[in-house]
Formats: sequence, structure tokens, C-alpha cells
Amino acid sequence: MTSPENASDLPESGPEAARRRTGGRSARVRSQVVEAVGTLLVESGYDALTVDAVAERAGVHRTTVYRRWRDVGGLLADVLDAAADDGWRPADTGSLEDDLTALNQEVYEALRPGGADAADGSGSGSGSGSGGNLTTALIAASFRSAQAAGALTRFWEGRYARSAQVSDRAVERGELRPGVDARALLVTATAPLYQELLLLRSAPDPELPRRAARAACAAARAGVFH
Repeated sequence: MTSPENASDLPESGPEAARRRTGGRSARVRSQVVEAVGTLLVESGYDALTVDAVAERAGVHRTTVYRRWRDVGGLLADVLDAAADDGWRPADTGSLEDDLTALNQEVYEALRPGGADAADGSGSGSGSGSGGNLTTALIAASFRSAQAAGALTRFWEGRYARSAQVSDRAVERGELRPGVDARALLVTATAPLYQELLLLRSAPDPELPRRAARAACAAARAGVFH
């Protein structure tokens, strides 16, 4: 992967610097670059993702991309950090099972081939073109880039933290006893979707989100997560 000469002498760069430069042209450039990274990653996969290719697709000078993001790792990290910087909250449906089903439905749509992307704001699986989507492509890329892996961890930590209110609401409604382990409940509810769609690459099953939510809900009511 190419890098500009004397990269260490460049002004402060990378996703942290990119996030601080907000508004006006800077925000437009970031938006164009983030979109270009996602498009290229889904179309061609990680190995074809280069700073030069991103600059060309985004219509931005390559020097600008090098200065602000330095390399592919910085670009991938900023895609995930941009996705995490949103107002997403889990749906409040009025019951624990329906809340978990709604959450699982978002995961399902993000992971199924041709589905929506969690990394666009929710949140084959190869990310190499046909049948891929941005969520699965970013997960795959996180195994190739330490920066992307760190950003993906931050993204999911943020999603789980926001989703903790699902169990809080269930306690307030009297569906669960106080003291429930929200993270364990959420992982139990969502794990079957990752297992089936991402690891086993099973055929999409529209009933899976409800079925996994119902099982997690039953376990929670039985006190498994206390």
C-alpha cells in the first residue's frame, strides 16, 4: 500500500482529526470520502481498497485523503466512527419480546445478503461484490486492519450501551426483576443472527429475529441473566 513520503511530517491526521474538522467544505469532503470507502469496499473488497481509489471515487485530491486519513486503516476507522456518531436508539414497542424482535430485525436486515447496513445508521457476507453489504464487508475488513477492528469494537460497544434501555424498560414495566445483566440478555438475543447469517451463511429466515428474541426473553424471565 502506497503512502506519501515523510508521512510523519504531515499535519495531524486520521479519524480523530477528521472528526474535529466539522462544517462546510470539510464536512462535505468527509461525507464524500466515507461514502466512497463504503462503496468500494462492497464492490471490490478490502484488497482493492486504496487511498488513490477512494480519492478518485470521492472526487477528492489524493493529497487531501492522505493528509486527513493517512491510509486504508484510517479510512475504515472513520467510516465506523461516522456511523457511530448518530442518534440511533432501540425501538420502544411496549414489551420486552417486541423490543428485542425490533432490535433483531435491524441486525437481520444489516446481515442478510442485499440487506440494509447497520453501519449506515442502524447496525454473501464477503464484501467482495456480489451479494455483499457494508456491514459484513466492514466486519471482514476488521480482521485485516487493527484500526478498523478498534473502531468496530467502539461501534458495537456504543450500540450495546444504547440498547441497555431495552432491559431497563422491561424492569420498569414489571416484566423482569431488577438486576438483570443487560449485556448478556442482548448478546443472547442477537447472537443467533450472527451465527446463522454471518458464520453459517444460512438462507435468510424471516422468522429468525422473532424466534431468537422469544428465546432470550424466556431466558430472562426465568432469571438466567440475574
